[in-house]
Amino acid sequence: MTEQREGEIALPFDPGTGSDAAIVFIGRVHSAWRERADCPKNMVAARESGQRASLKVDEAYRPGLIGLERASHAIVLTWLDRSARNLIVQKPRHAGAPSGVFALRSPVRPNPVGLHICRILSVDHEQGVVELEAIDVLDKTPLVDIKPYFASTDSIPDAVRTDREATA
Repeated sequence: MTEQREGEIALPFDPGTGSDAAIVFIGRVHSAWRERADCPKNMVAARESGQRASLKVDEAYRPGLIGLERASHAIVLTWLDRSARNLIVQKPRHAGAPSGVFALRSPVRPNPVGLHICRILSVDHEQGVVELEAIDVLDKTPLVDIKPYFASTDSIPDAVRTDREATA
């Protein structure tokens, strides 16, 4: 559980109990980040750090890497296993007001799935290692999935973040 700040709201139950689906971890992330305080807050900061990272895919899933080397970037999905899951409204340190978890990129969420767009440096099929330019998660974070990133279909050039307040 995470210590609540003023304005935050916790769920009356633990979303980590029970199960609607089973997720299989296919490997682990290897990064320079051992402590949450040292981990970059986003991929921009991770790239700026100059710290490389890698994905180590478990042996049974390595055939799934065939062809990944044709992509320059990958969408990497992780399970943020060291994040709390109980806050539904949060007040980030940098924000003036609380926001719902679905309006934030915080790792604290009912299902702590991380989404990272990473540059692929190399793919070693035999060892199951995908070398990355950078990633913004802690070392040994469970790996959920890897998907090739295609700018032609994944990029939305007119996507923007607005500062307008939600209306009721």
